[in-house]
Formats: sequence, structure tokens, C-alpha cells
Amino acid sequence: MEKGNLSIHSENILPIIKKWLYADMDIFVRELVSNGVDAITKLKKLNEFGEATLPQGESFAVRVIVDKPNKQIRFEDNGIGMTADEIKEYINQIAFSGANAFMEKYKDLAEGEFIGHFGLGFYSAFMVADKVEIDTLSFREGAAPVRWRCEGGIEYEMEDSDRTTRGTTITLYINESGEEFLEEFTLRGTLTKYCGFVPVPIFIESEKEEAEEAVVEGTVEGEDASSEEEKTEEKPEEKPINDTSPLWIKAPGECTDDDYKAFYRKVFSDFNEPLFWIHLNMDYPFRLKGILYFPKLKHDLEYMEGQVKLFNNQVFVADNIKEVIPEYLLLLKGVMDCPDLPLNVSRSFLQNDANVKKMSGYISRKVADKLNSLFKKDRETYNGYWDDIAPFIKYGCIKERDFYDKIKGSLLYKTTDGEYQTLTEFTDALPEVAQEGFGDSSKVKKTVFYVSNEQVQSQYIKLFKDQGLKAVLLHTNLDAPFISYLETYEPDVKFNRIDADLTDALKDETSEEIIKGEEKQYEDLQTQFRKILGDEKLKLDVQALKSGGVSSVMLLSEQSRRMQEMSKMFGGGMAMPGMFEDELTLVLNRNHTLVSTLLVIKDLPDRTEHVELLAHHLYDLAMLSHKPLPTEQMTAFIARSNKLLEMATQGQ
Repeated sequence: MEKGNLSIHSENILPIIKKWLYADMDIFVRELVSNGVDAITKLKKLNEFGEATLPQGESFAVRVIVDKPNKQIRFEDNGIGMTADEIKEYINQIAFSGANAFMEKYKDLAEGEFIGHFGLGFYSAFMVADKVEIDTLSFREGAAPVRWRCEGGIEYEMEDSDRTTRGTTITLYINESGEEFLEEFTLRGTLTKYCGFVPVPIFIESEKEEAEEAVVEGTVEGEDASSEEEKTEEKPEEKPINDTSPLWIKAPGECTDDDYKAFYRKVFSDFNEPLFWIHLNMDYPFRLKGILYFPKLKHDLEYMEGQVKLFNNQVFVADNIKEVIPEYLLLLKGVMDCPDLPLNVSRSFLQNDANVKKMSGYISRKVADKLNSLFKKDRETYNGYWDDIAPFIKYGCIKERDFYDKIKGSLLYKTTDGEYQTLTEFTDALPEVAQEGFGDSSKVKKTVFYVSNEQVQSQYIKLFKDQGLKAVLLHTNLDAPFISYLETYEPDVKFNRIDADLTDALKDETSEEIIKGEEKQYEDLQTQFRKILGDEKLKLDVQALKSGGVSSVMLLSEQSRRMQEMSKMFGGGMAMPGMFEDELTLVLNRNHTLVSTLLVIKDLPDRTEHVELLAHHLYDLAMLSHKPLPTEQMTAFIARSNKLLEMATQGQ
């Protein structure tokens, strides 16, 4: 048996970085700017510690200069700089982080202020460059300027430099794969994406225009005085591309409503005002700052797309990282800055860490607290928000039981009379007869009627309103799984669509004895209807309703309808033929003139045509209250209606 050590060739590290380590090529911009920001932050800290002396009033910045003619991009900072020994330690030893070493030395004073925790970050430059050069001068007294260069292999060169100013310049000699970043528009967009809120001003410059001006000056003779005046004009004040003090790092008490709205418009380019927002500010057991906005949401979840931007020390990491942000919150818009996130080297993915789940739970709790506070302190405003935030809250309840437990007392239901009530408020207000439910009342204590389509179910809504009853509106795609979820955790409540059955509150008790005395007639009537309509499975029921304005309605059992919907949901949108047949029941209203007339003439030989017309018509009227009629059936219904009107005018 032979034992030995694996041989690892360092010349393989750069191809790995270029191809596999980072998910996106543009990441080099973030890494190199972050290094510059860290260099400045370190210098400021050393000045505070009395270990460095800075000129009075010195301004700090990171500059990114595009030199398209020479295919170069330079990253310049006036930060701490490096000595030859520091280059050997932090650059030549790949993956050794200077930021980590600095924090270890000054851990009590400098915790969490640095971005570049990964020494590999510098080498992301080789994703777009065949050659990289560092020109640097340390802040240390007597330090010599150093120039370092590497062409992407294991060899490097290091020599003295003629640099006279403190700081570092990193020059990238761009290769073919990185040429898109020589376009200022592209580079500016990348800088804005990753570095739009870093704590040091970032400026972008282009040497293209300066080169063109030099060519013009060398070829044009006899410039007039006006040109000289133009050349001496002051240039407009330079503006950084970033906001060094974003709203989320401020205390909530320092921010106005206008500040929050302006920040929302700036970050998300959404000129619709958000409904409200939550300012997150936590220091223990982990640090987390941010702002979550509740926009006006669409009611179809398929088309909802939020955007929660995740930052690490004001540097953009990624959008919508589900490990940190509860899935249902991804429907919102916002920013979150988590310096304690255990990011891996690419900073786009999380390493396993207990704090991640704690962060997610904290965010969920803060959202629930905000909603409960609004509900209790400003119910009218909360009611006004409900239509927009209901899909988000329902989705959150389904996805996270803890969230449901926290928020269930603030869940609202819009009713058919336009009110917003909690489930308790709605069921407590039900008349006693409507609380018994359907069938075995011992199994269902309180039945909540709901409407999924106000237009189609308008006749049922009218029946309810005529008796002083109301239903709740549940008409989004999310509501079907939502009510099933509620019934699981609220066993005393049962949801039935308004056309699932007839509650006793709609029935005329004084006509009950008449109905019982005519049961044999109804059995014969069902046989007649089945024959006339050609449907041997048709169920027919006769009830005496309090409302005499409704002749017939069609009922579909709640269980049957839900099974059909589930079959469509899990069967690619189509139910298997014959698997879940409609359990429809045609209900005739004994107190309506058409039905009472039908009962009188149904056995008269000379009225056969009338009976057939009425049977078809009552069936179609009931179906119209249940769902739209197919084209042929609707055409026949209109023709039949005209014939019935004609017969009525002729006294037939």
C-alpha cells in the first residue's frame, strides 16, 4: 500500500476562478470596488486609532476610469495602499484576505465595517483581463511605491514604481471576453447595480473623450477666442454614481414619509406609491437593517413579482435569496442589509448557518407585528389596504404556519355588502338559523358562505340579501387552497360556496307542510324532467323559498366542486373524463308562479307542450345562475323565451 500527498498545481487556480468560481462575469467590478472601499475604510479607522495622520479635509473616493482606445479599465483609490511585503502576503498568497487580517487585529473597534472578506476577490479581475497591474503606495512613513503585474499564470513581476500619491491603482488589460465593459454605459450600469450604495463615493470617468479632444486640438489650426474661453470654462461639479448614506442605514425616526417614497421610486423605478412599509433595524443577535415595501399587488399570483435586494455592508449581493427572506415576502419590494450573512466566496449563495433561519423568522415576525399594529390602531386604513395585501397575506399563511398563527386575528374577509370583517366578526353576526350549517349540524358549527364570481352567482347573492344575509368574496386563484388550509386549522368553521346548498335561512317555514304533502308529486316531476331533458341522472328538489322572485336554482355540492378543481390543478388543467361528474341538483321554488303553474298542468294531456317548454326553461334559468350557457343552449333559450312570451300575450 502506497501513501502520499495530492499534488495541487497553483497554475490551475486562475482558470478555475475565471470559469467556475463566480457565477457572473461582471462580478469583478464589485470585488475591485469593494477592495478600494475597504482600503479607504481601513485608513479612516487607523486615523481614528491615531496610527495614521491624514491631511485636513481630505476627500476620499474610488474612481473607475475606462480607456477604450487602449482596452484598459483602472480602479483607483486613495486609501491605505500596500507595501511590497503586504502585496506578497495578500496578493501572492491567493485566498488570504487582508480584510480578515485587519479585522482580527482591530476586532473590538472595526467589527463589520469591511466588505472584502475574501482574498480571492482580487483575482476575479482575470475573468475579463489577460493582464493585471497594481501600482500602490502605502500610507506608512518611508514606504516605497510598488508595481506588481501578472499575466494570468503563476508568474508575477514586482518592481519599484514612480508613484508619489498614497493609494492603489489596479489596471486591467481587457481581453476579448470582457470588451463589453469598455462601453461606459455597460460599466456604469454594473457599478450602479453592485455599488449604488457603498459608503465611499464612486466616480466613473472615460478617457475616450479626452483622447478625441487631443486629436481635434492637434489637427485644427487657428482656434478663435471663443474656443479659448470655452476651454477655460469650469467643468460642472462631479457627482458620484452612488448614494453613500442610503435610507435603510438611518434610524426610522430620522426618515419622513416623503423620504421613504422617494427612495422607493429611485430603487425600483416604480412611480406608484407603496401602500406602507416596514423599517427593519436590529443589532442582536445579528445585524440587520432594511426597508420592506408593500406595493399595490395584482390579485393573480402568477403575475406577481416582487424584488427584495440583499446587501452586505451596502454592497449588493443578490435579489430574492430565499434562505434569508421568507418565500411569501418575495412578493414585496425592499432592501435588506445583513453584514453577518455567511456568504461563500462568490457572495451570491449562502453557506449553512443557524443565523440564516433566525433572520428569516425575525423578518416574518416584524411583518406580522406591523400588520397587527395597523389592524388595531388604524382599522379604517387597514381595511382600505386589504384588497391589495390580501393575496400576499394569504400566501404567507399557507406557506408558513407560524405566520398564520401570528396574523390570523387580523385576517379580513370582504363581504357581499362591501364590509371588511374578521372570521370571528362574520360568524358571530350570523343569524342563529344560518349557524347550524348543512346536513349534520353537529359536524359543522358555523358555515361561511362565499362567492367566487359575483356576476355568475348574482342570483344567489340576491337571495341572501333579500333575507338580510351576506357572504364573503373569495375570487382569486389563491382562495381555493386558502380556505382548505383554514378548515384544517379552524375545525369549527366550514366554507361553502353560495351555490353549494340552501341554508334554512332562505326557506319559508310556513310552506314546509305543503312541501311534505306533495312529495309524491315531486318524485313524478323528477321522472318527467329526466325524460324531457334527456338526463336520467338529474336530481330534482322542490323547496319553498322566502323569495318569490326566483323560479329555480342549480346547486353543486362543495365536495364535488373541490374535487373537480383539484383534478384540474393536478391534471395539467384538465380533469379526467368521467372521473368527477357534476353532482348537480335542480331546485324549483314552490313559491314561484312558473313552478306552481307547472305543478298544476304537469299531468294534463293538452298541456304537454307547455310542460316541456317550462321544464327546459326552468332548467336553463337555473343553469344561467350557475355558469354561462354553451352557444347552442343559449340560442335555444332565447328562442324558447320568445315563444313563451308570445304564448303569454295570447293567453295560452
